[in-house]
Amino acid sequence: MISRTTLRCVRRILFSLDSSWRYLLVGMGVGVLGALAVEVFRILLFMVEMGLISAHNGHLVPAAHELEPEIRLLVPIIGAPAVGMLLWLAENEHSSRLSRTRGDYIEAVVIGDGRLNLRSGMLKILASLVVVSTGGAVGREGAMILLSAMTSSWFGRFAGNTLDLRLMVSCGAAAGLAAAYHTPLAGAVFVAEILLGSLALAQLGPVVVAAVVSHGITISLVGSGVRFPMEAAPTVGALQVMVMLAFAPVSGVAGAALLYWLKLARQSFIRLNLPLPLPLLLGGLIVGLLSLWYPEVWGNGDSGIRQQIHGIGAWQTVALVLLLKLLAVAATTGSGAPGGVFTPTLFVGAAFGALLSAVLTAFGFTSTPEPVYAVLGMATLLASTTHAPVMAALMVSEMTGQYSLLAVFLPACVVATLVSQHLHPQSIYGLSAPTEEPK
Repeated sequence: MISRTTLRCVRRILFSLDSSWRYLLVGMGVGVLGALAVEVFRILLFMVEMGLISAHNGHLVPAAHELEPEIRLLVPIIGAPAVGMLLWLAENEHSSRLSRTRGDYIEAVVIGDGRLNLRSGMLKILASLVVVSTGGAVGREGAMILLSAMTSSWFGRFAGNTLDLRLMVSCGAAAGLAAAYHTPLAGAVFVAEILLGSLALAQLGPVVVAAVVSHGITISLVGSGVRFPMEAAPTVGALQVMVMLAFAPVSGVAGAALLYWLKLARQSFIRLNLPLPLPLLLGGLIVGLLSLWYPEVWGNGDSGIRQQIHGIGAWQTVALVLLLKLLAVAATTGSGAPGGVFTPTLFVGAAFGALLSAVLTAFGFTSTPEPVYAVLGMATLLASTTHAPVMAALMVSEMTGQYSLLAVFLPACVVATLVSQHLHPQSIYGLSAPTEEPK
């Protein structure tokens, strides 16, 4: 237990520093805490997955292939009662506290004061762990980022009123994303584009420091390397650049369609008006049934992304897995199961880009399918769902190591975002683009 003397000493040191140096120092501390929080969650998740279905290092799809069909059907269902209980407790915990605390880190920054309900958040994180470890078609990274943001919020409240809690949570979110995806630049820009609009741009420094430090700690713990390694893309010609830019508005339409699809799925489950955990049982049953056909519907789509960027599989297989994955993601998120949709969105984009490559090959534009289109699909679809084009372009470049394509990704992501915003004004985070013209 931290003594009051130590607490007063920490507060005195922080208060004595100039605000700029104070937040840079705090950013370093949040970066360390965020990386450790993400790694603890990752280790715990992998242990649970290993115990349940013998999955090694989070590779759910290979483990699903090894299971008997009846077990594969039941695994996504068995966690529903536990998830339902955890979500019920989280909602009760959040509603019983007449305070300004928020249950979501984006709400806490954009419309709140940075206070997160730590108990409710931990219950949701545990529920997400259960969903992911039982094959739910959502990403594990959402819970990682939330845990990092919660850790930074706790640290800020511990330090007292010497720190801006909204900035602390922003630093925590950047650190969590940098640790989860190995993308320090995108982690900082994620906050700048999605969260930092309500804060001063001068406060970007601590966010960058938190993301970079978190990335460094993660490398020291799990090793270096990009998330989705691939061979360096050849230099693209002018005609190929034109095709990529022409693909951007199509990707913007696809991103808006994906947002409407996820909204429709959620509304459909709500209309059923089923008490917990029945919606979760239904969602798990749908995923289990789909996995009898293709086990690839399990998990966040990591393995599928690797297949697309390496050109593995015929276009018919890519199209079928894409369709089934869209159904699985809709069933999981629509049922109310907690989890991220960041990585599933990347999978949809990679598959969409791979299909574009197949079309270009069929019409003789290219001699063989080219992975660069799958990577382009990842960037543009992520931009069109998050409405954060710079973050999307940077993130996909960092995750694949294709920095040479950044000059093409950036304008393509901007175009995709503008088209998507016109068709679906709210991003996947429920935030709307500004509608007023600058004066």
